Amino acid sequence: MRKQATIDLRSDTVTLPTQEMIEAITTAKLGDDVYAEDPTVREFEELAARKFGKQAALLVPSGTQANLISLMTNCKRGDLVFLEAQSHIYWYEVGGLSAIAGLFPWLIETENGAFGYEQLENAIRPKNIHFPEASIICVENTHNRHGGTIVTPSQLEAISQVAKNNSLKLYMDGARIFNAAIALDCDVQALSRHVDNLMFSLSKGLCCPIGSVLVGSTSFVEKARKTRKILGGGMRQAGVIAAPGIVALEKMIPRLKEDHNNAKNLAEGLATLRGIHINLSLVQTNIVTFDVDPSIIDDEEFISKLAKQSILAALQDKNKIRMVTHYGISKENIEATIAVAGKILS
Repeated sequence: MRKQATIDLRSDTVTLPTQEMIEAITTAKLGDDVYAEDPTVREFEELAARKFGKQAALLVPSGTQANLISLMTNCKRGDLVFLEAQSHIYWYEVGGLSAIAGLFPWLIETENGAFGYEQLENAIRPKNIHFPEASIICVENTHNRHGGTIVTPSQLEAISQVAKNNSLKLYMDGARIFNAAIALDCDVQALSRHVDNLMFSLSKGLCCPIGSVLVGSTSFVEKARKTRKILGGGMRQAGVIAAPGIVALEKMIPRLKEDHNNAKNLAEGLATLRGIHINLSLVQTNIVTFDVDPSIIDDEEFISKLAKQSILAALQDKNKIRMVTHYGISKENIEATIAVAGKILS
């Protein structure tokens, strides 16, 4: 495992590619992907589609673009989109669903990131000339702002039934979907079978340097490919992105369990410290969020003092800190982080 002087727990987006990924980039067979002529991209997209039990896949530069492409492909301008109130699409994607796609977000508060059947049914209003037309339900799995919590297959099945009852599409922002599958010890298709289409990220826990992927039906991907081009996401010799993606899907998924174990140990260690409060039941994957008692230390001061000891964390909300485990973070890094945090708080 690559050693780093800094323990960077801000996000799993800071992961660096493995040596095998770098070698795959240097030997990838290339072509023009806008013309669908890059053989490595085609191989990767076919692999991704099979992995999720869907007909087709599309490589895109980022998760934010993947979500926007899906919304634009599934919906028409002026449509209403059902979103969990803390969703990444709403909080961190610069309002693109409204500014670019022309869509209206309808937010639903949940306890841990998953819609309840009745809650969702009650949120859907009857057709009326005064209301925008609802077209899609979006779920996030795992859920970032809820601390990496999982939307389970049974919950997805219930949400899917609501979507079918109301003739709505169901889309999953599955940036960390493999974390959910590993935590549940299930095949990822147990999660993907209930949604019409979804996105997953290559550049988080899977360690690729760039890229996300949309998967769905052939007709959806054909439309999404053109939407990608509209948004400037058409790529040329994109096999240099797809090659590490192949390595990721074939070899990097099982090791996510190591990240989950490190996150659990981190959470349990921090929970013993004065001034820190963690709901351990919400530490289900590789994200740890905790509250810092402001009477003991200001959140920004706490993060600053960690940084002086070469430990990086992220501020999620006032007094709420986020730490994310990933490839490159060791058991020893976790022990060091707990020890340093303890000294700061004492």
